[in-house]
Amino acid sequence: MRNLYRVIVAAVLAIAGTAWCAISAQRVGPNSRAEAIRIVAEMRRIVTPEGVERLQKVRIGGIDQWISVRGFDRRNPILLYIHGGPGFPAMPTSWYYQRGWEEYFTVVQWDQRGAGKTYVANDPAAVATTMTPDRMIADAEEMIGWLRREFGKKKIFVLGHSWGSYLGLKIAQRHPEWLHAYIGMGQITDAMESERRGWRFAMDRARQSSNQEAVRELQSIAGYAQGNQPLKWKDVELQRKWLNFYGGAVRGRKRFDHEIVGTALAPEYGDADVESIWVASDFSEEALLPTVLTADFSALTALKCPVILFNGRDDYNVSASLAAEWFERLEAPLKKLVWFERSAHDIVNEEPGKVLLSLVQVARPIAERAGDVASMSTLR
Repeated sequence: MRNLYRVIVAAVLAIAGTAWCAISAQRVGPNSRAEAIRIVAEMRRIVTPEGVERLQKVRIGGIDQWISVRGFDRRNPILLYIHGGPGFPAMPTSWYYQRGWEEYFTVVQWDQRGAGKTYVANDPAAVATTMTPDRMIADAEEMIGWLRREFGKKKIFVLGHSWGSYLGLKIAQRHPEWLHAYIGMGQITDAMESERRGWRFAMDRARQSSNQEAVRELQSIAGYAQGNQPLKWKDVELQRKWLNFYGGAVRGRKRFDHEIVGTALAPEYGDADVESIWVASDFSEEALLPTVLTADFSALTALKCPVILFNGRDDYNVSASLAAEWFERLEAPLKKLVWFERSAHDIVNEEPGKVLLSLVQVARPIAERAGDVASMSTLR
């Protein structure tokens, strides 16, 4: 028997080896974007019977707006991610950082008016006149209302990033009863002071590294963000050029190239969607950036819902130190500041593991206390 066993094992190994050699001799894919996204989609496919995996248009504010809804158990709390930019969607890179969230939350990625798939789905000329801060806030209110009705939820979590933190904080002010908690990330507080601190950061780093080109260019806009005059876009671009170069947007990197390339692997995005990301971003920035750069929540000292702040230690794109100072003054039923020591502005991509832990350990218990979770036995 022992000899027979050895013969069978040897035969199986020989067959396996032959098969592997045959596979190795062939060209290894993926050989196209379509193949690549099919692989990503299959790897992250939700197969639990209680799960939800939806990519759909919702009629919000009179236009079709695209959302992705993903989670292992629809009884878990909803987490709505409100992306930044303005106009830069988080959906096309969520395949990288979001997978773990879906075990504990039903995660909703929303391409806002003028962004991503929503931009492609509508006539930009018709939408252009509606690209106002008030309309964007109203869209967020409608979206939350739709989610609460669709999934039978009294409350949800809202996570607002950068520009999305402007919309998220407005929701927390106006409708605290809708929220388990508001989670701010890259939180806008006093935008003009944030711009001044960003310029000083870039100038200090330029001088420390004896980068005369950077010093000269930054000096050319000295007095940046002083007074009440609107910022010139060319000055903002120059400040961001050197702020990004010194890792004030993504720690240890000079640009966002890695994230931009990552959008090409988004299973939710067709070729036209990917190709339009930057066109849509420019479209949204033109309409909304003046609001972003003049937003000021300094006078906001109290909220009636729990507030969680995710702060990248090296974030100078939207000043983390300024957000922390504001948060110290803020009164709320529950508040928690989580520092991300290896991040700047792009926390979900820079420290995805810690984001997951923080969501599970800090945010989810609020929903657990409210009974808005799947039982723990279903998670084992």
